Amino acid sequence: MPRRLIQLFLGLVAYGLSMVLLVQAGLGLMPWDVLHQGIALQGDWPMGRVAIVVGFAVLLAWIPIRQRPGFGTVCNVVVIGLVFDAAMAWIGGALADLTLPARVGLLVGGIVLNGAATAAYIGARFGPGPRDGLMTGLARRTGWSVRLVRTLIEGGVLLAGFLLGGSLGLGTLAYALTIGPLIQRMLLLFNRPPRPRAASVA
Repeated sequence: MPRRLIQLFLGLVAYGLSMVLLVQAGLGLMPWDVLHQGIALQGDWPMGRVAIVVGFAVLLAWIPIRQRPGFGTVCNVVVIGLVFDAAMAWIGGALADLTLPARVGLLVGGIVLNGAATAAYIGARFGPGPRDGLMTGLARRTGWSVRLVRTLIEGGVLLAGFLLGGSLGLGTLAYALTIGPLIQRMLLLFNRPPRPRAASVA
């Protein structure tokens, strides 16, 4: 249990930091962050705080599909947004004048870190994130494939975020093409089954 808790929170912190790297790269965000950024721009709100509000709104959508959140689900909603806002406030404008190669480096680093972070909190087995749970819950209730449900959800939030002014670019495409294989590979490291207990001697 202690190892799993540490893995959960390290994964969530790393996820928030990966979001910061993608924002600072300025080459396009992951689909949900396009929506978060678009809403933040419209209301002049911190993007991390918007991500928290959207996360709780997504949890409300779990009710009709009878999806139950876990401890990690609630932590996911709160921790990632707080880490993102804190890191962005600390960095400020320090990375404003980066060259294109440096921005590409931030993009690649952000995608890889996001894949590792996602695998870490999934592998901790404290419940899915709100957006992942919505995807799997809808797939279970409708009988549609997870791939189709994910495409429909992320396509919808991507379009809405873009219309609101969110950052869409080559980084968005790179994320969409690589994050699945990255998470699958990283899960081999983080999703280790618990060790069997030693048999007691009578």
